[in-house]
Amino acid sequence: MIRSFTLLLVAVVGLSACQPAAPRMGTDGRPVPTAYKISHREAEKIPFRMLDSVNTLRSASALTPLTLNAQLTAAAATHSRDMQVQNRPWHFGSDGSSPVDRVQRVGYAGTLVGEVISETYESELETLGAWMSQPDTRRIIMSPDARQMGFSWFQEDNGKIWWTLVLGS
Repeated sequence: MIRSFTLLLVAVVGLSACQPAAPRMGTDGRPVPTAYKISHREAEKIPFRMLDSVNTLRSASALTPLTLNAQLTAAAATHSRDMQVQNRPWHFGSDGSSPVDRVQRVGYAGTLVGEVISETYESELETLGAWMSQPDTRRIIMSPDARQMGFSWFQEDNGKIWWTLVLGS
């Protein structure tokens, strides 16, 4: 009997350790957000998740789906890193370059439709949700002129992510 009780007690204690920790709560009573850390494995999937998500939104509005473009992605990657260096989310590079300048530098032959940026600790899909909630960024993502997309980011060691989405026609 003691042996059965001991085994049962060990099992209960072991299983209770498997419970996820309760989220920390902020002073406003809401859970404190945790930084989204991008692993090397996830990094390969992120551009395709973003493309699929954007195309799902565009499809719901009967808009042409986008394709990933390596040149636009290169322009986005350059700008994400540059925003981190400048420590501010804005559309001008540290050298004074504009989004138009950056897509020309990478040899993109199309026309720039727009650039959408963010500084956050959230995932790409949470960031897309935030972009879609704002009229200006939503207008760029849902532009009927867009045909191609470039998407990239730079993540700091502390978890902050600098996201850049570039659309072209």
